[in-house]
Amino acid sequence: MSNERPQQELPPFEELVAMAEQDPNGFNHFKRSMCDALIDATSQHMQHRLRAQQSHIDLVVGRCKTPTQANVTLMNELSTQMAKFRHALDGEEDTQPPVCADIIPFRKIRI
Repeated sequence: MSNERPQQELPPFEELVAMAEQDPNGFNHFKRSMCDALIDATSQHMQHRLRAQQSHIDLVVGRCKTPTQANVTLMNELSTQMAKFRHALDGEEDTQPPVCADIIPFRKIRI
């Protein structure tokens, strides 16, 4: 593995839009192959983590009903992760105590 990123050339945006509209399966295959190529170009150590992250992204996007919802949801996840990274880099720890609650069982109902 070299330190250089693989050169990936995307088709023009209009072609990608047309592919997504006319051939969603082909578009998804293209997208998957581009992601796999980038992941394959990383170290063995990072490949596992990146594949897990890509799987998580695919699950999140799969639950979204519209592209806009997918973008907003992924942006929220990214913002949360960036905040965690910032806190870790700044050496900040989560100072809030864990939430404790009394668990009250439901009463048995006689019918």
